[in-house]
Amino acid sequence: MNAPKLSRRTFLKLGAATASATAVPPLVARAATPAPPRQPVTATLSMHVNGKPQSLTLDTRTTLLDALREHLHLTGTKKGCDHGQCGACTVIVDGRRINSCLTLAVMHEGAKVTTIEGLGTPQKLHPMQAAFVKHDGYQCGYCTPGQICSAVAVLDEIHDDIPSHVSGSLTTRASVSATEIRERMSGNICRCGAYSNIVEAISEVAGSKA
Repeated sequence: MNAPKLSRRTFLKLGAATASATAVPPLVARAATPAPPRQPVTATLSMHVNGKPQSLTLDTRTTLLDALREHLHLTGTKKGCDHGQCGACTVIVDGRRINSCLTLAVMHEGAKVTTIEGLGTPQKLHPMQAAFVKHDGYQCGYCTPGQICSAVAVLDEIHDDIPSHVSGSLTTRASVSATEIRERMSGNICRCGAYSNIVEAISEVAGSKA
């Protein structure tokens, strides 16, 4: 007896029905037991911050910026870009300015750290702070702490005969010119655009030190 002829459509329908009938029911995934959270690695370090000894126990991943702001509550140092590009977080460490967002706190055991709070007080301003006020070297004020800390360090760099990209010589002291100041302060961004006033403030302090 000849087998009945099946159309292509009927054959596909029969195949789909057979596959559905014989399919293995989906496996129920076993509930995974979450691993216990890993405890952070901590370390204890000592620093002198604004002339005062400080001892901190921190997660070793904590930046110097977060140690200052979140643990010592010195919020004058600002978190701007958090990538070392704006300079708002500039502080002075062992006499040199650094971006505190780019360095780990544990790297500065025994260091002397100066923030904007350690430069002066409202009753007795640091000369650089007073000059910024006089020349209106700030507008919104967010970048100002980093600008002032950087400016203080800039004059120390020039005094220590550290040349910049625009210095005329590598062996003679750089002049405190507007060009030198702009080059050395180029890592501190003022989004309000108070650059000319900032240069005037730094120049006045430099002149008083000459």
